[in-house]
Amino acid sequence: MKKVYLLVFKAFLRPFIVTFFIVMFILLMLFLFKYIDDLIGKGFDWYVILELLLYASATNVAMALPLAILLSSIMTFGSLGENYELVAIKSAGISLQKAMMPLVVVVSILSVSAFLFSDYMLPVANLKMGSLLYDVRNQKSSFLIDEGIFNSSIPGYSLRVKKKDSDGQTLHNLIIYDHNTSNGSVLMAQKGRMYRTDDDQTLVLKLSNGVRYEETPGDGANYNQRQRLMRFRFKETEQKFDLSGFKMQRTDENLFKSNYAMLNLKQLKFYRDSFNVKIDSNLKTAYKDIKMFYDPINPPLKKEQPIKPAAIKEYKDILDLVPSDSRTLAIQNAKSRLVSVKEVIVNKRTFDDENEDRVRGFMIEFHKKFTLSVSCLLLFFIGAPLGAIIRRGGLGLPVVVSVLFFLVYHIVSTIGEKSVKEGTLSPMLGMWLAIITLTPLGIFLTYKATVDSVLFDVDFYKEFLKKLIPKKKKLSE
Repeated sequence: MKKVYLLVFKAFLRPFIVTFFIVMFILLMLFLFKYIDDLIGKGFDWYVILELLLYASATNVAMALPLAILLSSIMTFGSLGENYELVAIKSAGISLQKAMMPLVVVVSILSVSAFLFSDYMLPVANLKMGSLLYDVRNQKSSFLIDEGIFNSSIPGYSLRVKKKDSDGQTLHNLIIYDHNTSNGSVLMAQKGRMYRTDDDQTLVLKLSNGVRYEETPGDGANYNQRQRLMRFRFKETEQKFDLSGFKMQRTDENLFKSNYAMLNLKQLKFYRDSFNVKIDSNLKTAYKDIKMFYDPINPPLKKEQPIKPAAIKEYKDILDLVPSDSRTLAIQNAKSRLVSVKEVIVNKRTFDDENEDRVRGFMIEFHKKFTLSVSCLLLFFIGAPLGAIIRRGGLGLPVVVSVLFFLVYHIVSTIGEKSVKEGTLSPMLGMWLAIITLTPLGIFLTYKATVDSVLFDVDFYKEFLKKLIPKKKKLSE
């Protein structure tokens, strides 16, 4: 048994590691394609991109791990069946369930690890990636000077260079528009050289052989203070630009900590209970907030004895209780109070809807931490018997079959999660919908693999069709 267990474990370990990293690589490429416009041309240091990819890899584990388990289990038992090693194991009196036991233990350990990862490490990774991605997307593009194009990246300035030498620092025929002053100024230079200070916070342009035009405001009422245009010629001058705005500014991570995906189980329970208390207190105060808009019927407005509630039924119209000269005023007051009551109720309902949405969000993340672990076990019990039935190893048919089953799982899971967000399903049912749907399939495939079913045997269906065709010919004759 030890040799059989070691054989099965070795057959599973290699494809699992390979498929896990392949899936992680594909998901990382999809992440880069999604945010490629936010990363290019902003002058990020290499470690910023590496840090972002590291956090993105951690967040992709929830999708990569179940798919890798499904694919590797199909490949393992498919390869054992294709090489008749599974037949030899069964001929030795070892059932399929016993042969699967070492992998059941391994996948169980992976499931528990996935739960601990999703509870302790994944919220931190989501927090780090969320804050870093926010800063990356809000980062300005790096300051670049292209020939013949006006650059307005620096606030308050527009700069154009007609020609730039191959060294990237020597410039010719520069025009700089300064919009910081009330009337603005224009600077033109035949030649210039640019460099950055040691702290990389300031861009310095050393200009030569140029002229600056400035326009001063004037007072039309006073002849001596009319608007004037001044021209200054220079041999050499310096123009400095502040580049601190192009440096990446990190946002405080505490601003993102209340997001659903950035909380562990304990924090999710705390926030869920807090919002439930808000909902309950809102409902309890609803009567108190609208009570002020209602007046008791007794005493009536008429100058008669107080009317008992039982006697009100004798009146055909409630307005009979009000004097005729006061009815118009009473109707207007009633309408205004109805509007006020409606506003209070609408505000209460809006408050409840917003808080219920937050509670559903917390419950979605709460159940996700458990469904990740259970999905690893479920997809293993689908993939292992499926590989034993298919009897095909490698990256051909197993990849196609595993992707199809994983798509079914992912689609059902997404539908359930969306239904929970919309409030049409309870969080318990919606988040476990994919598990509930695919569990009978796992039991069915395990049973079929145990009894050596020919469910996916193409030769069996060919023989079955050959037997049907002659019968049809005889019937036609």
